[in-house]
Amino acid sequence: MSENSRSTSTVSDEHPVLILPGFGGSGPDHWQSIWEQRNPSYVRVEQRDWDTPDLVEWMDSLARSVDACGARPVLVAHSLACSLVAHFAASHPDAVAAALLVSPADVDEICEFYEELASFAPMPLAPLPFPSTVVASNDDLYILEKRAELFAAAWGSELVMLDGAGHINGESNLGAWDDGAEILARLTARTTS
Repeated sequence: MSENSRSTSTVSDEHPVLILPGFGGSGPDHWQSIWEQRNPSYVRVEQRDWDTPDLVEWMDSLARSVDACGARPVLVAHSLACSLVAHFAASHPDAVAAALLVSPADVDEICEFYEELASFAPMPLAPLPFPSTVVASNDDLYILEKRAELFAAAWGSELVMLDGAGHINGESNLGAWDDGAEILARLTARTTS
């Protein structure tokens, strides 16, 4: 077992890990899917329809998954799911231990091009009631660097800005994204019981 596999698997020893894909889901080459394969205790929050997302429906799915954990989970969100986490935090402030928010899609800007995302806008900008880290890239087509900085500041999140990683998805060719696993381990070290 590699050091990174050990560090990510210990996350779920204290807090369950829920994987939250964004619009369209996360395919087999996405780091979220690879993390699930490496860490059988990680659980994907399944949505009925990945291609026609509805905030109320996605919130209900997340709430059921959090309730099923039996302990406050760490959320690992990508893209549209970062908006989901921000909305969820407003109505469930004590339900989550921490959140890793990767490549938050700027729903305020892109919903005019992707009408199916409109229910997720506006992006909540209240401070998150749990430790969080935003990971963004300076060449992401779905969020400008300055908007990622604004979201991280508003949420009270640590910000990690990557250079040239695109939307930090399967097309970014990150494989298992071991650097991301290390970021997750550092984040969960900041959680409280």
